[in-house]
Amino acid sequence: MVSKVFSVKAEVWLYPGMAGWHFVTLPKKTAADIKSSFGKKARGWGSLPVEVVLGKTKWKTSIFPDKKSESYLFPVKAEVRKKEKIGAGDMVGFKVRVLV
Repeated sequence: MVSKVFSVKAEVWLYPGMAGWHFVTLPKKTAADIKSSFGKKARGWGSLPVEVVLGKTKWKTSIFPDKKSESYLFPVKAEVRKKEKIGAGDMVGFKVRVLV
């Protein structure tokens, strides 16, 4: 299967109770597209490996299914937040490429 790049905007949010863990939840339409295209290749906990580009920063991580939002979410490392000068509550544009 040919990899597809998803360009989206979403809000950075702070996970309650876990000091410093910031996440982004993908829009439901994007999540549905990813699940239908790549869901059968999911790994443990339903995760999928991805490459994320946010501003000038590119890194590899995983997206994880989230029942509450009916979408996928991924962590945004402190190093990335510092480099891109973003934090909880910021709306960010980014690209996600599934690596399966």
